[in-house]
Amino acid sequence: MTDVTSSKSTRRPHHWRHDLIELAALFTAVVVADTIAKTIVKGPEGPYLLVFSAIALVATAGFHTWWARRHSHAPPVTPAVPILDEHTGPDAEPAPDEAPEAVETVLWRMRTTVDDTPGSLAALCMVLARLGVDILTLQTHPLTAGTVDEFLLRAPAHLSADHLAHEIAAAGGRDTWTERADTHDLVDTPTRVLGLATRTALDAAELPLALRQLLGRCTLHSVPAVSLTGRPTGEQAPVEGVLEETVMKLRDPSGGTLLIERPYLPFTPTEFARARALVELDARLGPRVPRSQDVLTLPEGNEITVRRADQRDLVAARAMHDRCSARTLSLRYHGPVGDADRYLDHLLSPRFGRTLAVQTASGRLVALGHLLWDGDETEVALLVEDDWQRRGIGSELLGRLVAMAEEDGCESVYAVTQASNTGMVAAMRALNLPLDYQIEEGTLVITARLDSAPRRGERSQPQARQSER
Repeated sequence: MTDVTSSKSTRRPHHWRHDLIELAALFTAVVVADTIAKTIVKGPEGPYLLVFSAIALVATAGFHTWWARRHSHAPPVTPAVPILDEHTGPDAEPAPDEAPEAVETVLWRMRTTVDDTPGSLAALCMVLARLGVDILTLQTHPLTAGTVDEFLLRAPAHLSADHLAHEIAAAGGRDTWTERADTHDLVDTPTRVLGLATRTALDAAELPLALRQLLGRCTLHSVPAVSLTGRPTGEQAPVEGVLEETVMKLRDPSGGTLLIERPYLPFTPTEFARARALVELDARLGPRVPRSQDVLTLPEGNEITVRRADQRDLVAARAMHDRCSARTLSLRYHGPVGDADRYLDHLLSPRFGRTLAVQTASGRLVALGHLLWDGDETEVALLVEDDWQRRGIGSELLGRLVAMAEEDGCESVYAVTQASNTGMVAAMRALNLPLDYQIEEGTLVITARLDSAPRRGERSQPQARQSER
């Protein structure tokens, strides 16, 4: 918009004193001119006086012209107008300049349901403004009755979640839910969803993680259509999926059902549509894993290759099982050795986690490492062929799996083994992470907390070079 200033508002006020001064100056000029004229006509020095008067007049005119040009480009001086508010008046003394005090703030994610009526959102915004809360992002999820408003807020650190929920309830919000957020949540929703779609497109194992990040704190289970014994489980969601308040069921493209639960907060139709779009993207792209691989040199000089694996490596994994001893298989699977092959198809599926494979220079598979999504927890598991044990392969795989878990935002990982499995226990201790031990009926569960995980370079590892097919 262009600001237009009226000529009436810029005209200088007209006073009678100015007219009187101009009239006096004119009268004086006439008297002076008459005197000079009489002197020139009657006096002997009249011509000289006329010349000097002309010179003085020219000099005065030149000086006036120079002075006018010099000051005509100067910026106008705007008088300072004091701003008065309810705490100050025209007789109040000006307050000294004071810098605003820095207030410590925190990030909150808040979701509340309001009636779908004009002014309901404005009432929430007025309450947040009164509390000194800054709204960073806002999403609306329409429902059949009402609207769910989801905020990302920057609030004063002293403002508690209970007090915030109480004020929101007084403004008409209901079913209010809050949790602390971090700087990663500052990314706007379209950018975040596109990033999750990109990760899913590059790696099939990213789908469960993408759904978790899209829907917040939730529990995700992949229920196969066929059990390990080959019997149908009866779990097969319809193509369009099912939304039941706090439970979401989506058809898994690889078979079975993806079951997502969030007991503390019902899913909205918008969230259901976004989750279904990610699953449909995964179904269209089919099986895929990153093709990068690392070639490592073991201390004795042998070269091995570490790469991602999936269900296409099932034949090679079964062949490795055949070469492993019964003790090695029992330490890994904690059950009858004959049932070990039944787990492989499950373990190699990207729906249940990520798998790293180690193969020799001749291409033979000699070790597998699994990072498994267990609800909202994460499990690590290793299997190394007998002839390749005690060479640092297990520690190398475990370090890589823990690094993946840390990148994915996992707070901890756990390993289920036996107290007699000294190799697994030593590998967990070599992570240099806080460990918790729990023994139940001869089974040892070791949990490593990742909040103080050292960087990858801080662990000793074989010499590696990366290649890509």
